[in-house]
Amino acid sequence: MAKYVPSYTGTLRSHSLMLPPCISDCSGIRIFGRRIKSLAFSTDVAIIKNINADAIIAVYPFTPQPVISQAIINVSDVPVFVGVGGGITTGQRSVRLAVQAEHQGAYGVVLNAPVPNEVVRQIKEDVDIPVVVTVVSAHTDIRARLEAGVDFLNVSGAAATPDIVAEIRRDFPEVPIIATGGPTEESILRTIQAGANAITYTPPSNGELFEHIMERHRERH
Repeated sequence: MAKYVPSYTGTLRSHSLMLPPCISDCSGIRIFGRRIKSLAFSTDVAIIKNINADAIIAVYPFTPQPVISQAIINVSDVPVFVGVGGGITTGQRSVRLAVQAEHQGAYGVVLNAPVPNEVVRQIKEDVDIPVVVTVVSAHTDIRARLEAGVDFLNVSGAAATPDIVAEIRRDFPEVPIIATGGPTEESILRTIQAGANAITYTPPSNGELFEHIMERHRERH
């Protein structure tokens, strides 16, 4: 029998963003004593402040800047995993960014798929927070990543994500896997059933949210 969970939302926060409840079906990953099942993929501080995710994954398509990660960490009520490059930004710059992210209070650092294993090793020597590397293809040499010191895998393979997760899980039964769940409960459950321990979820943008709010305002007036 499912346990009854009392809930309170208030009036002003009743329209906060809620992640699909099916995400609770995954095992989660325990980090520094905190169990994390859901990560919101966002750098928008207004979204971050008004979503019920267990953590934030702050990765964006520009050179990582400490001032951005500090702003996100300051605003967030939950742990933040900070992107520190791995593609265009790499080498010693990524190492320095990872060290600074730890000093800022990040719960982990995230590296893009092209990052060389040597950079992973250097970061692992300098930080005491999880190092997460993104996996975008089933052809990734997972064993080499793990030997370099990667703590968690972040699988982001679009529609192929469940298949990539299943293949990794077959060869590495205990490796912690974070994975994109997709837009529907069905796609999220497929990813969980494939073996993902935690799910990243992309919330709607401010523009999309405003569109619905403005439609209601127009209907009312």
